[in-house]
Amino acid sequence: MSSVSPVQSDLLTQKSFRFDKASDGRDMAILKVLEIGNEVLSIAAGRVERITPRHRKLAENLIETMYSTPGSVGIAAPQVGVSESLFVLDVSGHKKTNICHGLIVLFNPEILAASEPTIIREGCMSVPHLTGDVRRASQVVARGIDLNGEERIIQTDAFEARGLLHEIDHLEGKLFIDRIDGPHALFKRKRYM
Repeated sequence: MSSVSPVQSDLLTQKSFRFDKASDGRDMAILKVLEIGNEVLSIAAGRVERITPRHRKLAENLIETMYSTPGSVGIAAPQVGVSESLFVLDVSGHKKTNICHGLIVLFNPEILAASEPTIIREGCMSVPHLTGDVRRASQVVARGIDLNGEERIIQTDAFEARGLLHEIDHLEGKLFIDRIDGPHALFKRKRYM
């Protein structure tokens, strides 16, 4: 019988995941993404004081969930019901990407600098039927802790900057709809990739 990590144990009791098989045959935990209206999405996530094996497993499951969801480039722990300051992001291959750092796994991120905002359309797995015109900085410098417990500073722009800011919003208990200028900036999603 295989052992179950604390994260998987938590998820087993919540029935908020499914197991799929990766191409190499190992089990992947695809986590259930919470949708707008769930209170966890509106609460600021707690800081992670020490990265444990449980956090590494959660990061792995977030990565697998992100990659298994068409059109997704990022996901934060609160989106799967874990109110801890962690997100994953990968904009590789996206047509709106300029600078790309590949897969980013960041704990306790903070913005050090940001440019003037621009308005661009965004969507979110936690708001699956809507998109919105959101005002965000097009260039940012952020700092956080990587999976190895090392400080990581990321200077980025364009789509990766927007994705990073979007995920940090999740950690602060905000959704993109909290940043729109009003109902005129909210739209029905035409398709979910």
